[in-house]
Amino acid sequence: MIKQTEIGTFVKTASPQVVEVLGTTDLGFVVVDAEHAPFDRGMLDLMVMAGRASQIPVFIRIAEINASVILSCLDIGAAGLLIPHVDNAEIAKEVVSLAHYVGGKRGFSSSPRFAGYGSLGMKESLKLGESPKIICQIESQEAIDNVEAIASVSGVSGIFVGRADLALSMGLDNPRDESVFLATLKSLNAALKFNKMAGIHVSGKEELDKFKLLGANWFVVSSDQTLLRQSIAGFI
Repeated sequence: MIKQTEIGTFVKTASPQVVEVLGTTDLGFVVVDAEHAPFDRGMLDLMVMAGRASQIPVFIRIAEINASVILSCLDIGAAGLLIPHVDNAEIAKEVVSLAHYVGGKRGFSSSPRFAGYGSLGMKESLKLGESPKIICQIESQEAIDNVEAIASVSGVSGIFVGRADLALSMGLDNPRDESVFLATLKSLNAALKFNKMAGIHVSGKEELDKFKLLGANWFVVSSDQTLLRQSIAGFI
């Protein structure tokens, strides 16, 4: 069962130096947000390279569920993928299949970064290829209705609640509405029931402490841009 609390942040600035700087902190990981920020394939490569150099795991939130996108992100050495809009177990199974070699659809090459640029044999490369985490984002009423089925899928590493889109799917404009909170709690409980990572985006320590008491253990706190802006606001 996942017991250790892991804390990271979204990176929305297309600069490998941001990852390098965050690697000097006590953060456990970063999530490069390729869904809502301008990252092309070349920049993602540099962001992951910076993470490896500074020894901080880099997850990538992909923009869409696409075989070539998933392959590319894993080949460059992402520690895991945050998958948006996973509304049912069938989608989750397809993502897992695209991300895995054995029993899956991922195309193999030993030449990318994850496999040491050809320095590892096929057996070791295949083993390493199975290590990235696949985290399914729950952000619709349909996903809430199917969250236990999603969490139960073999190969899904965790569940991550996207409260803003979840609120919109409920016809709300407040991600902290009571209905969203109850749906969030249902998602976290589903993750814990199947011994998966229970993830959520929070604005700061107050929310982190609140959801930690409710079982969440994988936190994405704010973003590089917001943390920078808040830091400046603190002394002006």
